[in-house]
Amino acid sequence: MRRRDLEPAVKAGIISHEQADRLAQYLAGIEKPGTDEARFSFVHVLYYLGGMIAIGAMTLFMTLGWNALGGWGGFATALLYGGLALLLTHWFLEQKRLSVPAGIMATLAVAMVPLAVFAAQMALGYWGADKPYRDYHAYIDGRWIMIEFATLAMGAVLLQRYRFPFMLMPIGVTLWYMSMDIVPLVFGADYWDWELRKAVSVWFGLSMILLGFWIDLRSRFSRDYAFWLYLFGVLAFWGGLSLMNSGSELGKLAYCGINVAMVLIGAILGRRVFAVFGGLGIAGYLGHLSWSLSRDSLVFPVALSAIGFAIIWLGVLWQRHESRWAAQLRAFVPDVLRELIEARAVR
Repeated sequence: MRRRDLEPAVKAGIISHEQADRLAQYLAGIEKPGTDEARFSFVHVLYYLGGMIAIGAMTLFMTLGWNALGGWGGFATALLYGGLALLLTHWFLEQKRLSVPAGIMATLAVAMVPLAVFAAQMALGYWGADKPYRDYHAYIDGRWIMIEFATLAMGAVLLQRYRFPFMLMPIGVTLWYMSMDIVPLVFGADYWDWELRKAVSVWFGLSMILLGFWIDLRSRFSRDYAFWLYLFGVLAFWGGLSLMNSGSELGKLAYCGINVAMVLIGAILGRRVFAVFGGLGIAGYLGHLSWSLSRDSLVFPVALSAIGFAIIWLGVLWQRHESRWAAQLRAFVPDVLRELIEARAVR
């Protein structure tokens, strides 16, 4: 917290200018050197930019040229990269007391697990020599499930050791991939049954959300470990739900009700990801109503514009009354959930 952050309290008459100055000096004085908490600053942008480039280079942008190393050569190289990432994690954490780059390096170590397992499988003849690793991020295949289980297991072990929230990012991505790859593995012949795949995505995403909520409750007085699970859980849940084709208006109304509930959950928990996707779903349903009721009339573009303006006005009202409305919603929740909400609100 900086001095300018206290200015609204000064203008509101809560504290004086002198008290604000003294409070800012006190807060600056109790900062522990080397804590390096994540925040939006130029240095931390560089940290995450470099980390994401390194992670992307070894995951999304891996080319067929990697296969030239051979199965065991690729396996050894992946282990070397992962080991180096862990050494840098330890060095940043223990020697430099820099938690942000340490967390990025630990995340890189987790992200190297799929590549190491893929290379070992190739060495054992599980994959052909012309199979590029980047297909793991592009195509659904039940055979990826072994890679995903290995990544989750190693991610859990490293998370238990280092406890950096950013490490949940590759774990969340892996769970999201698993929600798609598990269909051909379990159901076999029903691989191309799109309705089945949508249903699995919905239930898997809901499970991820509940897992994130459980973790959120357990870690409510510490760091935010649930963000990435919420993000990819909502992606899987909302994506599968939105792709389902309901043949009745009652089903579409139920879809709108679920999205309204997502917005309310986002308001209660202080999680914008629920509110954003819920708002998109509500807008889609309102657009459907406008199209079905007045698509061949001059009223249709007017109705769509009215919906847009109504959503903007809703945003204005929410911004004006967010604190009061959120407080009223939180009055109906249990104490343990209220503690979670208040703890996250401080952060």
